[in-house]
Amino acid sequence: MEKKRAYSLNFIIGAVITGVMLVLILTGFIHTPYDITKMDSTAKLAAPSLEHLMGCDNFGRDIFSRVLKGMGNTFTIAVATVAIGAVCGVLIGAFTGYFGGWLDEVLMRINDVVFAFPSILLALVFVSIFGTGKYNVVAALGIAFIPSFARIVRGEFIKYKDMDYVKSARLAGVPKLRIIFVHILPNTMPVLMSSIMIGFNNAVLAEAGMSYLGIGVQPPDASLGSMLSESQTYLFSAPWYAAFPGLMIILMVLGFSLLADGNTKRV
Repeated sequence: MEKKRAYSLNFIIGAVITGVMLVLILTGFIHTPYDITKMDSTAKLAAPSLEHLMGCDNFGRDIFSRVLKGMGNTFTIAVATVAIGAVCGVLIGAFTGYFGGWLDEVLMRINDVVFAFPSILLALVFVSIFGTGKYNVVAALGIAFIPSFARIVRGEFIKYKDMDYVKSARLAGVPKLRIIFVHILPNTMPVLMSSIMIGFNNAVLAEAGMSYLGIGVQPPDASLGSMLSESQTYLFSAPWYAAFPGLMIILMVLGFSLLADGNTKRV
C-alpha cells in the first residue's frame, strides 16, 4: 500500500485560515455590501452593528466593504510581486548555479549589491523616482524580491548539478535547457514553494507599509495599510476602525506562515 502523506497541525490550521481569507478576497472581487467610496455623514465612526458589521470610518464609509476591497488589492499586489521576483529570480539562480563561471560572478555580484539593501528601501527609492500607485509598487517590490529568490535557487542548483542523474543526462546528450528546467528545477520545488509563501508574507507587509505611508494604493481606492494610517487618530474613540484592517493583515500573514512551516514538516 502507498503510504499516505501526513500533514502537520500547522499546515492544517494555515490552510483553514488561508481558505477563509481567500473566500473573503473573492467575495470582495465580486460584491461588497456598500460602495467603498459612499460617504454617510450620519454614520461617521459608527460602531459595528448588523447594518455595518465592522462599523464605519470617519467619512461614514462601511469598513467591512473597504476591508474586502483592501484585502483584494493587497492580495493582488502581493501575488504579482512574488510572481515577478520568483520568475526572474529562478531564471537568474538557475543559470548562475548551473553554468557558474563568469556568468555566475557577474550576475551574483549585482545580486549581492541589490540584496544588501532592504527590499522596502529599494521600493521606496523606485517609487520616489517613478511615482506612487499600485502598479509602481508591484514593479518596485517585484524587483526588490528578485535577489532572495535568485540566491535560494542558485544554492539548490549547485547542490543538484553534479548528482549522478544529471551527469547521466549530460552523457546522454540531453540539451542543457532541458536538464535545467526538467531534470533539476522540479527538485527545487519544496524549498522554492516555502520561499514563495514567505515572500508572499513579506509582500503583504511591504505593501501595507507603503500604503500606510501614502505611497502605495491611492485614495479613494481601499488598502489595509492606508486604512490603518487613517484610523490612528481614532484609536481610542473608534478602536474598531484600526482593529479590523490590522486583524486581516495578521491573518493573511499568519495563514501563509503556517502553510510554509507545515510544508517543510510534511512526511
